[in-house]
Amino acid sequence: MIPVADLNRLPIEEFVGAVGWVFEHSPWVAERAWSARPFSGVEHLHREMVWAVEGASREEQLALLRAHPDLGTRARMSASSSSEQAGAGLDALSAEEFERLQRLNRAYREKFGFPFLLAVKGADKTQILNALSRRYHAAAEDEFREALQQVYRIARFRLQDTIKDA
Repeated sequence: MIPVADLNRLPIEEFVGAVGWVFEHSPWVAERAWSARPFSGVEHLHREMVWAVEGASREEQLALLRAHPDLGTRARMSASSSSEQAGAGLDALSAEEFERLQRLNRAYREKFGFPFLLAVKGADKTQILNALSRRYHAAAEDEFREALQQVYRIARFRLQDTIKDA
């Protein structure tokens, strides 16, 4: 774990190297949050990173959502995503569950234009499949906002596992 005091002293390149990965394949979030140093702790850093995303263009936000892998797949998956999904049991789906997940993922992506996003920490495969089925019926703008909220939760979990408060 990196103490927040050490993180605050890093030049931008090293800062991005340390926390740029918490928003999946989107180091620009950390780059934009860097200027808000010094951070008082994980929550402060997280808040600044969220504000960086909220202040981004719609296209940048959409690219951030699209940077995440589909749940239950291994393609383009970061080590963090792989570990998080395994912890939720998505690496141990039955053939029927896997097919259902793939079918729902495809339908969701076709409808919304980005993958289904859920902070899976603490969830099991049944809860994930149910959430995917339920959220498929949301209005497009509501689901866009929900997907961003889930990305923020994922980032918070990752920061909590990486940064040590003072």
